[in-house]
Amino acid sequence: MRIALVAGEASGDLLGAGLVGALRERYPDAEFAGIGGDAMRAAGFDSWFDASELAVMGLSEVLSHLPRLLKLRRELRNRLLAWKPDVFIGIDAPDFNLGVEKWLKRRGIRTVHYVSPSVWAWREGRARKIGRSADRVLCLFPMEPAIYARHGIDARFVGHPLADEMPLEPDVIGARKTLGLDSSRPVLALLPGSRVGEIERLGPTFLAAAARTLTQVPQLQIVVPMANMHAHAAFKRVFNAHPDREALAPAVRELVGRARMLMTASDVILLASGTATLEAMLAKRPMVVAYRVSPTTYALVKGLGLLKVDSYSLPNVLAGERLVPELMQGDCEPSKLSGAVLHWLRDPGAVQALLPRYRELHLQLRRDASARAAEAVAELLETPRG
Repeated sequence: MRIALVAGEASGDLLGAGLVGALRERYPDAEFAGIGGDAMRAAGFDSWFDASELAVMGLSEVLSHLPRLLKLRRELRNRLLAWKPDVFIGIDAPDFNLGVEKWLKRRGIRTVHYVSPSVWAWREGRARKIGRSADRVLCLFPMEPAIYARHGIDARFVGHPLADEMPLEPDVIGARKTLGLDSSRPVLALLPGSRVGEIERLGPTFLAAAARTLTQVPQLQIVVPMANMHAHAAFKRVFNAHPDREALAPAVRELVGRARMLMTASDVILLASGTATLEAMLAKRPMVVAYRVSPTTYALVKGLGLLKVDSYSLPNVLAGERLVPELMQGDCEPSKLSGAVLHWLRDPGAVQALLPRYRELHLQLRRDASARAAEAVAELLETPRG
């Protein structure tokens, strides 16, 4: 058995490592090769190219790396065709993987796409494109397979690895102790995003909201985790230019990494809409979700009807109700953000009412994702071709 996989970033590398391990239990003599990172290599994967070679974000970056990426894709396709895998599994990275999947599928190789793009939120028509590339789609969220079914595409909900990884009962006291936070004072975590553009766009507003909150809760500890040194440098620039920096400086602490531990340790999280909202939910913490894009982009997306949801954050989408406040576009401004943070700080009853709903959603996603994904791949492999 030969199983090819391509993962293009750190999260995909972890998903791939879990899947390789689960597939090896079913097929002990199988060979695994393609593109992966350290975690996949540690699981016994033969990485022809490193996952970091695909980790390119932003239009300008993609354009500058395009010749290299096209050469890499050509070399990968030729090598895969010569290797003749029984199945190819593209893990996330849709801009790269869907094209490779489509090319291989036309040549008679079974294909799987692991991690659906957010077709539940916008551009549902992408589901058809994915179906032309993949024989089967493995979905992390329970609402996704029904969308693919509308387009006649085989998709399976396998659960979310983060829900398997994160504990049902978070250790708040332990997290505070590890981070050296004062357990007698409330903690506000600020997560304005992991990309430099997001930090520059949302950072000033988040800091202004934190400054307003600090005037009402003088003992507040404000902690800002940055994903890496580039993000940290961007936040430092934003902070140093901020008019409230002198008032904030004694209360603000910065971290590089350890965002998940900080989430667990906090009383409230003010964060940008995105995957971090799922981590905050699994950490069982109250949150305020905010985001803002350029008015032109927002008008274009709304005007073309590309946006299909009224809720943006994953806790609200999964729950089918407004569990946590979402302050988007014009509502993403300091007084409203601060008001929403203060609501959670001042109403312990509201926080307690949130926890059982979070736990229900956690259990819904906790399905032993790697094992279920391996089961779905094995079923495809063992089904005779129609």
